Amino acid sequence: MTAATPRRALITGVSGQDGSYLAELLCAEGLELHGIVREHADGDSPNLDAVRSSLTLHDGDLLERGTLRAVIAAVSPDEIYHLAAPAFVPDSWAAAADTLQAIATVSGELIDAVRAHAPGARVVVATSREIFGAGAPSPQHEETRCTPSSPYGVAKLAAHQLVGLLRARDGLQLSSAILFNHESPRRHPQFLSRKVTAAAAAISLGRQDELWLGDLDAVRDWSAARDVVAGLRLMAAAPQPGDYVLSSGVGHTVRELVEVAFACVGLDAAHHLRVDPQLVRPPEASLAVGDSRRARELLGWTPQSTFEQLIAEMVAADLAALQAS
Repeated sequence: MTAATPRRALITGVSGQDGSYLAELLCAEGLELHGIVREHADGDSPNLDAVRSSLTLHDGDLLERGTLRAVIAAVSPDEIYHLAAPAFVPDSWAAAADTLQAIATVSGELIDAVRAHAPGARVVVATSREIFGAGAPSPQHEETRCTPSSPYGVAKLAAHQLVGLLRARDGLQLSSAILFNHESPRRHPQFLSRKVTAAAAAISLGRQDELWLGDLDAVRDWSAARDVVAGLRLMAAAPQPGDYVLSSGVGHTVRELVEVAFACVGLDAAHHLRVDPQLVRPPEASLAVGDSRRARELLGWTPQSTFEQLIAEMVAADLAALQAS
């Protein structure tokens, strides 16, 4: 008897935080892995060290029409995880058209390519809690009314709605993963979580004196990236496609984040933390906290990392990187 052919998975954004963790998870499950990178140098990312020998990379700029269609036609994947997109919300204000193209238009092209070349594929598109907007009732769930308050949120909502419309019209296996903040040592340093953990590590080593932030009372729902990508995998494996919020369900203030990070290196955050009035935003109308009961009940999704464990891992990784340099 011949061995069964492994399922074939395609990941866009494979060299990023989420893509690389997902690649490791799928590799451990024995799937045949394919990933798209803008240029082959992206494949040299240390994020891919653990799966490099098991991953087939395809060069292609997703902003060029036809790229996704060509790769999907060539690979004929059983599963597709669309994770590639701009991720830093503030940048979208300066580049609204580019943001819409990179998120909404590319998502539409992906779905068109799936319809044409892989209609049976199970597809998970990463969207965002930004679809709900700043004034949404808290906690936010799959049925919460969407009134995005940034160009990024508008673009992600367009992608989310395309998934729902074309799933219903064409019977495609399309799912939208509504992701709240999720972090790891692989998070880009421009994001708040890494800014804090890197500063805690640097100050503990005497390489930095202060950490300047804005509103310390802002609340976010932080999860571990590894837990979130496990949720993406469960979404693809579910009998029926659907939309799912993936979040911890617990809000923490920026102040808590800082205190936990500095405690990891035995420091009192109050001695090093400074508030820059220019970074302080108006008070938020509601808490950015997600209700992930649907994912927990229907998918059996169970996050493994606590907030404290996540921050401790990030601080430890930043310490190791600084000491190595």
